[in-house]
Amino acid sequence: MFRRYFSPSASRAAAGLMMLALLFAGCSGKSTKPSASGAYKVGLVFDVGGRGDKSFNDAAYKGLEEAKKQLGIEFDYIEPQGEGADREAALRQMAADPEVKMVIGVGLLFTDDITAIAREFPEKKFVCIDYNPQPGFRIPDNLSGIVFEEKKGSFLAGAIAALASKTGTVGFIGGMDSSVIRKFESGFAEGAHYVNPGIKVISGFIGMTGSAFNDPAKGKELALGQYGRGADVVYEAAGASGLGVIEAARQSGKFVICTDMDQEYLAPGRVLTSMTKAVDKAVVKMVEEGRNNTFKGGRQEVFGLDGRYTDYVFNDRNSPLIGAAAHDRVEGIRKEILSGKIKLAE
Repeated sequence: MFRRYFSPSASRAAAGLMMLALLFAGCSGKSTKPSASGAYKVGLVFDVGGRGDKSFNDAAYKGLEEAKKQLGIEFDYIEPQGEGADREAALRQMAADPEVKMVIGVGLLFTDDITAIAREFPEKKFVCIDYNPQPGFRIPDNLSGIVFEEKKGSFLAGAIAALASKTGTVGFIGGMDSSVIRKFESGFAEGAHYVNPGIKVISGFIGMTGSAFNDPAKGKELALGQYGRGADVVYEAAGASGLGVIEAARQSGKFVICTDMDQEYLAPGRVLTSMTKAVDKAVVKMVEEGRNNTFKGGRQEVFGLDGRYTDYVFNDRNSPLIGAAAHDRVEGIRKEILSGKIKLAE
C-alpha cells in the first residue's frame, strides 16, 4: 500500500473522508477528489524517503507549492512505502484520475515505470526528474525527462572540498550505487584532483537498492568511518540517508557538503556548501508548460550550470567557511567549465 495525500487547500473534513475512501478502496486507482473550479491538476509520486527528507523530495514538493501559488494549479501526491515497490501502482493511480492532467515521478528509479505508463495514457503529460533511459532509447512524446548537470556541479563541490581540506583527504558517500550517483562521485573526485592532484578521495555507497536513500543510520556510520580515516570534508549524495552524514559531521566537528537543497540550517558551521539542483524551479517550469499547452515531450531537458539550475551555495552563512579567495577560484572554474576550457570525462 501507499499513502495518498491531497492538495493543502482541501478541508480537514474532506481529507478525512477521502482517506477513509482510500482505505476501503485499497489501491483501486480511482480518483476521489475533484479539482477546484476546473483548475489544472498535477499528480506527483515521491521517491523513496518521501516528504521530510530535507533534500530531493522536499525540493519537488516545494515546486508544487510554488506552482500552486504562481499558477493557481491544484495537486495531489503519493508516497510509496518501504523501497518504493509500489511506485508503478501509484503512478497508474494518478494517471487514471480523470482530473489529473500531468503526472510527475521524482527520481531515476521511476524511469522504466513512468515510460511504460506514459505509453498507456497518451492523453496525459508525464515528467520524470532524473530520468535515466538507456542510450538511444525513444522517449514517448508525452513524457519529458528532467536532468541536471550533477557531474559538473559535483566537480565544483570537489574543488571546494580540496580548497578547504587541511588533511589532504576528503570523502564521498552515495546512496544507491547507480549510474546517476556515480556521476556525483566521479565529478567530485575530478574536481578535487583538479585543485589538488595529490588529494586522497575515499568513496562509499550505502546500498544497491532504493532503500539506500532512506538509511540515515548507515549514512552516519559510513561518514564516521571516513572522518576516522582522515577525511575532514565529506560530500554526500544520499537523499534522506544524508541526514546521517550531516549528524556525523556535527558529532566529529568536521565538514560536510550536501546535495539538492541548501542544508546549512541542519548543522550551522558544519555544512561547507551544498551542491544544489533546482528541482523546485524545474517542476514549476514543467507545470507551467503543461498548463499553457507548450509542453514538449519526447526528450530530456537539461537544467545545468548555465542559469544556475545546477549550482553550489555561497552566501553570508557559509562564506567564512569557504573564504573569498576560494570562492573566486571556484567561480573561475565554473566559467571554464561553461566555456569548454575544462572538459569533464564521460
